[in-house]
Amino acid sequence: MNSSSFDAQSYQDEPVRYPPLEVVDLVAESTEAAEGYSNIVINRVNQHCLRLAVFEGDYPWHHHPTSDELFLVVEGCLLVDLADGRTLRLEPWQAVTVPAGMVHRTRTEGRTVNLCFEELAADTVFVDGPVDP
Repeated sequence: MNSSSFDAQSYQDEPVRYPPLEVVDLVAESTEAAEGYSNIVINRVNQHCLRLAVFEGDYPWHHHPTSDELFLVVEGCLLVDLADGRTLRLEPWQAVTVPAGMVHRTRTEGRTVNLCFEELAADTVFVDGPVDP
């Protein structure tokens, strides 16, 4: 994945896929996800949303100025790299919250499915990250 293929504005304009009281089959949604990268807003909870992300590879360095971001892995392995050099490794049914404003990137070891809870239409600011070794 290269950072030029990601547009922060597209997240702000993304529609909510399912309304309240509609049952959502998350396994089916993840199975139908396109190869490469898929990140969709499943539904809304107050001013927040549930996203379903299915991808392989590295997501660009970024931060969300006003929104914490909670990742919950349901399949595969998600690595969350932090600008201070730490890497958090999440296996299925493990979760972590990245605080608002913290520069991070996610990357995978093979195909990974995760749920993400964050502000609906949260600002995403892409940045240059630390140099890879």
